[in-house]
Amino acid sequence: MFDLGPAAAEMGRLVSGVGDDKLDCPTPCSEWTVADLLTHIHQFSTVFAGNGRKEQARPPEDLVDDWRAAIPSRLEELADAWREESAWHGRVSAGGVEMDSADNAVVAIEELTMHGWDLARATGQDLHVDDARLDQVDRFFELFGNEPFGPAARVPEGATRLEQTVARTGRDPSWEAAG
Repeated sequence: MFDLGPAAAEMGRLVSGVGDDKLDCPTPCSEWTVADLLTHIHQFSTVFAGNGRKEQARPPEDLVDDWRAAIPSRLEELADAWREESAWHGRVSAGGVEMDSADNAVVAIEELTMHGWDLARATGQDLHVDDARLDQVDRFFELFGNEPFGPAARVPEGATRLEQTVARTGRDPSWEAAG
């Protein structure tokens, strides 16, 4: 077991820092805008909160009007659900893939971390992440292989551990928002 709370809180902080002027901006996630990424964050936080409680959850299809309150609230629910020992036992489904609950928590920490990086980069914010969280993201690659998202991107010499992790997902660690 590990605590998803710090990663969820950091994502909540990043979500709260998004201005309306950023919603149409590009992100490092292929064709997604910031609004698309926020929708995805709301969706996966809903699913992972439900999985932690062993309940079917119905994620929103579009960005909700009150997203600045709804997404951080759902992120808190996600963290709270995974603080219960029962969350870590049994099997759950995420994205149509059935897996052990403990592995699902690893997917959750990977999503929170990598999409936190995406959101931070797209909106001019900084992602705060520690080695303990990156250790859990490394477990994601142990579970699903070295290149679950396609080939790794090039890593600049002297790259940080976070930049190395970002590159493993196929993202360019030097990606910056335009203008």
